[in-house]
Amino acid sequence: MTEIRGDGAQGRRGSLRAIALSAYGPTLLGSTGAGAVSPIIAVSARELGASVGVAALLVAMLGVGQLLGDLPSGALAARIGERRALLVAAVIEAVGMLVAALAGGLVMLFAGVLVIGLAGSLFGLARQAYLTEAVPVAMRARALSTLGGVHRIGYFVGPFIGSLVIVRWGTEAAYAVGAVASLAAFVLVLLAPDITGSAHRVAGGGPPRSVASVLLQHRHVLLTLGTGAMCVAGARAIREALVPLWAESVGFTPAQTSLVFGVAGALDMALFYPSGWLMDRHGRVAAAVPSMLVLGLGMMLLPLATSLVAVTAAAAVLGLGNGLGAGLIMTLGADASPSDGRAQFLGGWRLCADVGRAAGPLALSGLSAIMSLGASAVVLGVGAVVGAGWLRIWVPRHDPTRGPRTGPTTGPATGPATSGP
Repeated sequence: MTEIRGDGAQGRRGSLRAIALSAYGPTLLGSTGAGAVSPIIAVSARELGASVGVAALLVAMLGVGQLLGDLPSGALAARIGERRALLVAAVIEAVGMLVAALAGGLVMLFAGVLVIGLAGSLFGLARQAYLTEAVPVAMRARALSTLGGVHRIGYFVGPFIGSLVIVRWGTEAAYAVGAVASLAAFVLVLLAPDITGSAHRVAGGGPPRSVASVLLQHRHVLLTLGTGAMCVAGARAIREALVPLWAESVGFTPAQTSLVFGVAGALDMALFYPSGWLMDRHGRVAAAVPSMLVLGLGMMLLPLATSLVAVTAAAAVLGLGNGLGAGLIMTLGADASPSDGRAQFLGGWRLCADVGRAAGPLALSGLSAIMSLGASAVVLGVGAVVGAGWLRIWVPRHDPTRGPRTGPTTGPATGPATSGP
């Protein structure tokens, strides 16, 4: 039986089952809607007359929206609370979906996709802060890795639903699915019990701190552990770009490439709960370092693979590495986040991860311009191994599970979320 520790608000929350509807239901709905939309954004742009380059730029607007929204999302969640922020995000996302569905030109489609990205940033931050408040430290990694797993499931199911409605009603129908999913998430958040209570409120009822003051106070954590999160996010994004590029370079058909992705994705999804259990039981570094080492190994193995079986095996190694780190970035951010200014800090934390997510494919593109794709994969694989070393240094210093299990030679954890003996 898991011991429940923490403040009085956490004393009421003892199991993942008790918070499943409030915490994971909106995530599943939102991710399903986003999954239905993400594959057809480029198609929508092409139907409106965009070139391939403009269509790719439009797809990138989702990431741009998330980057632009990270810090404002932290400020908003701190001001109105995580639950209300979820409600606002669901409405904004539904509006963005409708704008994209009704777009008669590229400018309107750009606006809709950008709004969807902004809403995704707010939704993601609020969900992370929501669970950080609701779940005791002893169950934190399992709760957040399950959140990541539910997100993966939604993205897996969403394209199938989208394809069904597109066949019957056209491309715009996928955005309608996204809008309906967002509104359903709004209703679910509105009706489900508030599992955070008032634990996130500022003491004394004063105004929330500014984002800048919180980030300045915790700049050391963001520059050290946040750099580790940037490395993890970058490695994951490289994996998503590298596998289809390599499959195309060795002559695979789109159907074969999809098969490779499907096998790797299934392995990835299967590991989300074991990843959380491993972090809660043996410490965050037990998942962080192996995840990055396996991702690096997969990148270095990929250039050796030329057959369908070999490429699928290398992609499966990458899927294993990604799955081992399910929920890792959110868990590390929750561990390092202060009780005073948590939402603002998490906004900065998510910005670090989103910068890494954007920088990873850019690094692959830059390296591929000056060397072969295979050589680029090896260089980036070595970079992932270096990132594992960085995580090995900094993750234990902010690990709340580390104190009771470590000897005097390792020193005390320094993160604000550490637990006493």
